[in-house]
Amino acid sequence: MAADEATIDPGRFVENLLEFRYREVTMVIATGAVVAGSIALFPGMNDLTRGIQSNVGPSAIALLVLVAIAAGAVKGMIGFGYALITTPIFATVIDPALAVVILAIPPWMINLFQLAETNTGLEYVRREWALIGLAIVGALAGVFLFAAFSTGPAIPFLIGLMILGYVLFQVTQNFVTIEGAHHPVALGTVGLLEGVLLSVANLGPLLPAYLHTFERDTDRYVGGLGVVLGAIFTAKILGLAVFGVIGSYQIWLGSVIAVVTIVGMLLGSYLRRLEINERRFNWAVNALLFVISLNILRNTIPVLFL
Repeated sequence: MAADEATIDPGRFVENLLEFRYREVTMVIATGAVVAGSIALFPGMNDLTRGIQSNVGPSAIALLVLVAIAAGAVKGMIGFGYALITTPIFATVIDPALAVVILAIPPWMINLFQLAETNTGLEYVRREWALIGLAIVGALAGVFLFAAFSTGPAIPFLIGLMILGYVLFQVTQNFVTIEGAHHPVALGTVGLLEGVLLSVANLGPLLPAYLHTFERDTDRYVGGLGVVLGAIFTAKILGLAVFGVIGSYQIWLGSVIAVVTIVGMLLGSYLRRLEINERRFNWAVNALLFVISLNILRNTIPVLFL
């Protein structure tokens, strides 16, 4: 995509919005929902840190804000990575269970925004309805597991190993790609597991890794992930509400994080539209996955084995 296509035309955006075009309306709904949540559910100055550890100070909050912006930029550029980056870091600063809950809100907003920004719509839903349906089933099952059991660091540890194994395989094989491959059973299984992992641990590398191997069109890859992950996080938030795990404070805190994430996401979307060649895109995806896997293993190995 040429650089001039990456520029933003506010006038055209407003014009399309007033005509109720799908792309602009969906983007406004996504961003407007979290902005409204951060304002309407504001708990008051005295309760700003309610539910967060008392030792979380301004410097720690500033770090979390920077992490959210950086993760939003990564997500906007390559289509995934937000939860994989934010969850392990947030979990070292605040309660890990709280991190899993509040970090359901920003990915919901990002994916809804991104599926519109890439013009991915009903055609993708009609083609991949089985994938989306199984992903939602997995998300609801994962919410039940999260609400009923304490999973601890074991699942993140296994996810870290899976990510590391995938990266090593891709690098040693010089980035395996299979043009146009489509295996409904394999894709559906991956979608089901993706829903479970995102609900239980907010870490879901399986679907991005699978689509990165079998899907080479960057915008379609990004938009497709937006559809599936958006459905997963919608089901997750609804499930958390049904089980009484998420309340107004958690929604407010997640909405505030989502608002600051918008800055990074817009930057990442702009960079993606400047076009990165395929090899650089491969290296960017695998380098990100490698760093994420090391961070997850660094946080889980001492707890499990030391």
